Amino acid sequence: MSQPKPLARTAQDAPPSAAARLTRRQKAAIIVRFLLNEGADIPLSDLPDPSQAALTTQMGSMRYVDRATLLAVVTEFAAELEGMGLTFPHGMAGAISALDGRISAQTAARLRKEAGVRQYGDPWEQVRATDIDTLAPLILAESAEVAAVVLSKLDVAFAARLLGRLPGDRARRITLAISQTGKVTPEAVDRIGLALAAQIDDRPPIAFDDGPVQRVGAILNSSPSALRDDVLTGLEEADRDFASQVRRAIFTFQHIPARLEATDVPKVTRVVDQPVLVTALAAAMAGGLGDVAEFLLANMSRRMADALREEIEEAGKVRADAGEEAMTDVVNAIRRLEAAGELTLKVEEDSDTAEAHAA
Repeated sequence: MSQPKPLARTAQDAPPSAAARLTRRQKAAIIVRFLLNEGADIPLSDLPDPSQAALTTQMGSMRYVDRATLLAVVTEFAAELEGMGLTFPHGMAGAISALDGRISAQTAARLRKEAGVRQYGDPWEQVRATDIDTLAPLILAESAEVAAVVLSKLDVAFAARLLGRLPGDRARRITLAISQTGKVTPEAVDRIGLALAAQIDDRPPIAFDDGPVQRVGAILNSSPSALRDDVLTGLEEADRDFASQVRRAIFTFQHIPARLEATDVPKVTRVVDQPVLVTALAAAMAGGLGDVAEFLLANMSRRMADALREEIEEAGKVRADAGEEAMTDVVNAIRRLEAAGELTLKVEEDSDTAEAHAA
């Protein structure tokens, strides 16, 4: 019994009219089926829904394609690929997706709204990429049943943090509603995702990445202590709640014992130049912040602490501006370590919050 000839032949070997009777949709179905048989991972979900439906329907209506026809279709497809110089995204939605990050957020939002389109793909990917501060109020505006579906589609850790942001009675109702999501259809989940993604898209673009509390806190962190105290006093008189939030966002040299873990002190001393550390400690001891200096010295190696004490004695009195600059350098080093994930600062409660917890 003779063996069948292999598929790989030249274009001249293929019958010239083998694929002539097929429509482009039939040829597409043949190519997709062939690639799937070869183990290729084809991202068909990136196609518009009508194209996915048409392809699936076409594949369901076909039964058998002979070897010669398959060769002709594959050869024609390969020739088209070789002759293709450039492809463009499909429609306005595809164009906006392709230019994402390269055109301004304002322009993208305006074009998307004018054209009535959104990006292709799974809307839940956009929902999962949204921060908790944005997602929490959207969840509160939905019914408990819809919120239960949303939480079920999120990562477990993220869903737990989001649930913790909600009022207790609301969180309990949503948790109970999760037990009733067993019969929710994929179409309903998709509609909820699309609606939520649309609400996220409709948010007006903002000019600042950080909130006002973080921006004011960052400015006051780098300000002289006299100016910082004066500004905070004025904020207390104008808006006590805002001032309280700013105070919690501020981290200065005097906050080190309350917010820096003792085990993280060696990490700080490794990244701060020793002359800067000597100046900061000397200024702290002379300026009523001796407890901060002692906290740092007590939690580093004994040899280093002894060496620093000797240098502090030799340094004598330091200028006030030099001392404040050195203490700011130490604080900035701690902030950099925090931003890099090398350490985590403890949250210091203000007096009002502490009293509320005690009550």
